[in-house]
Amino acid sequence: MQELDYLKESPSQTAGPYVHIGLTPNKLGIGGIYPVDLGESPVLPGAKGEEITIIGTVQDGAGMILRDALIETWQADGQGIYPGNDPRGAADPNVTGWARIIADFETGEWTLKTVKPGRVPFPDGRAMAPHIALWVVARGINLGLQTRIYFEDEENESCPVLQRIEHRERVKTLVAKKTADGTYRFDVILQGENETVFFDM
Repeated sequence: MQELDYLKESPSQTAGPYVHIGLTPNKLGIGGIYPVDLGESPVLPGAKGEEITIIGTVQDGAGMILRDALIETWQADGQGIYPGNDPRGAADPNVTGWARIIADFETGEWTLKTVKPGRVPFPDGRAMAPHIALWVVARGINLGLQTRIYFEDEENESCPVLQRIEHRERVKTLVAKKTADGTYRFDVILQGENETVFFDM
């Protein structure tokens, strides 16, 4: 009989209720691990740019709101420069770019307070429209889902990434609706007719 002298891959499982214990303990009332939960905000006091608030939910195909959703975000600063990717040193030092937010356990709504990112330049002169990248996990999701938030009051048509979406009517699933000055609404729909566009990255 051949002996197995290597480790076998552990079985995968969905992100269950324990993900919050490990990643956002303070929000659960578990103190003493971190002074504050990592990724509380993608911006620090003094960040330059338009302050915005994005509110949304994560919904399954039947319209049920997933109240245990956890989202990580990544964005450029108000000039369109990503932290750590600026050899000229012009990036806003008060924009970390990364946040980890969770849905309210009662309502299922999540809230992101940040500054609106600028247009991210391409080497060939084009630019990506202002956007925020999302990584979404929740109970029932085997692999984290990646999507983006664009803004309805920005020029999105020339964005090289959005131009690659063949089914043009689905682009609207990536666009946050403006509900008031500085406030937007963006719901992630996991399945069904209005399913959000997800990216394979």
